[in-house]
Amino acid sequence: MSEAFNLPGLSSQGDWILPPQLNMAQQAMDHAADHLAIVDLTGAARRDISHGELAQMVDGLARYLMARIKAGDRVGVLLSQSPWCAAAHLAIWKLGAISVPLFKLFKRDALASRAGDAGVRLVLTDPEGAALLGDLAEAVMVNEAGITGDPVSFAETTPETPAVLIYTSGTTGSPKGALHGHRVLTGHLPGVAISHDHLGQPGDCLWTPADWAWIGGLFDVAMPGLALGVPVVAARLDKFTPQACADLIARGDVRNVFFPPTALRMLKAAGQGLDGLRSVASGGEPLGAEMLAWGQRRLGVTINEFYGQTECNMVASSCGADYAPRPGCIGKAVPGHDLAVIDEAGQETDGEGDVAVRRGSASMMLQYWNRPQETAAKFRGDWLVTGDRGIWEGDFLRFVGREDDVITSGGYRIGPGEIEDCLMTHPSVATVGVVGKPDALRTEIVKAYVVLKAGAAATGEELQSYVKERLAHYSYPREVEFLEALPMTVTGKVIRKMLKARAAGEVDT
Repeated sequence: MSEAFNLPGLSSQGDWILPPQLNMAQQAMDHAADHLAIVDLTGAARRDISHGELAQMVDGLARYLMARIKAGDRVGVLLSQSPWCAAAHLAIWKLGAISVPLFKLFKRDALASRAGDAGVRLVLTDPEGAALLGDLAEAVMVNEAGITGDPVSFAETTPETPAVLIYTSGTTGSPKGALHGHRVLTGHLPGVAISHDHLGQPGDCLWTPADWAWIGGLFDVAMPGLALGVPVVAARLDKFTPQACADLIARGDVRNVFFPPTALRMLKAAGQGLDGLRSVASGGEPLGAEMLAWGQRRLGVTINEFYGQTECNMVASSCGADYAPRPGCIGKAVPGHDLAVIDEAGQETDGEGDVAVRRGSASMMLQYWNRPQETAAKFRGDWLVTGDRGIWEGDFLRFVGREDDVITSGGYRIGPGEIEDCLMTHPSVATVGVVGKPDALRTEIVKAYVVLKAGAAATGEELQSYVKERLAHYSYPREVEFLEALPMTVTGKVIRKMLKARAAGEVDT
């Protein structure tokens, strides 16, 4: 593993560099005005955005917001990958407010649950986003909100001052908001650097197909790239295809990519090579020996797998520049993060156990927003428990499986509870259970088991459309199966374990 003193965000002793006053907007923007910040490929022609131009965009938004928000207010950002998306978050953080990333594929119910829970009254967006929002919050058009004037001062925030509220899928009910402080960007820097074979080499240029509404896009790529002085490509692929991906990499002079596993599988299935890459990182699930070997043959790089979650990200990573990967493992602990496998008593174990991170990691959330009980339940003593099972193989961490019922599909983590809650509002549905079904391309697909009310009728296609219209296009159940009854506990809770076994063909149907 890399020496700690070679890694950004860490001292020569491997301790986090967290000064008493820290504002991550300043951290991301602290470069010469003529330094390239963002390669904008959202239009027909390439447009290079310097740090000076980005600073002007940020200040224009900040001046507009100053009269409308105060420190600690939550402000939504409903924008796809673009220079304005980066500027919106930076302007909010510069003023000491809290940004709430929102996803363009969300429908009204999904937007309403997140905006309502966060108390968002104002959203920085564009005309497309404004149409999605409707009357949920005041929509501010970012490209019309710029106000000229003197530069805006950075708020005097600390590493612990709340800065960003990112919603994550849970197994029950609506998504929970993971609240992060201004230290979260520092917490990502070592892992991002390692996963790209020491990001920041001459000519490096970073891109991901992952949307910047998620922690993987915003804090694994966009903000670390800006902070490290590595140009970041902003592009909008309406649909990921291998050829579109190859064309974008060529147009943007991309050398470093974070690919979700599904994107890599699509490239492999199409036989698509990619020229000019220096590093490829991937996270979300283990790739296996076959995918790693394909990466060497067709991409010419060692794919570096990394591990983390919205609550505490980039805590383990591989680094092909330093050592060979071990198939099935998700790398080694990233310096700065105390990663362990613990038992039910919270003690470290050499056997299989719960993957956990000790308090003190800079990328660890402050808390779940307004959920003290669920925050407390996330910890076992000093350890944040990820909900994943693992085992050590020397200093490599092998991923065994998830303990929870969150569905991993096409690079998205999807909570079954939100889909179940949505389907339960359909007038024909009596009960429902949602699980992940194994799928070769997407890892899993969403499958819904539905019991209809007596005398009621509904088709699978009708229920699929019902979810699509209310949540997100990617989270609708691709399969719907109607049952007479669901397996239940004595207290009336759906036994998802039995439904998952049924979906996987492990029990008779």
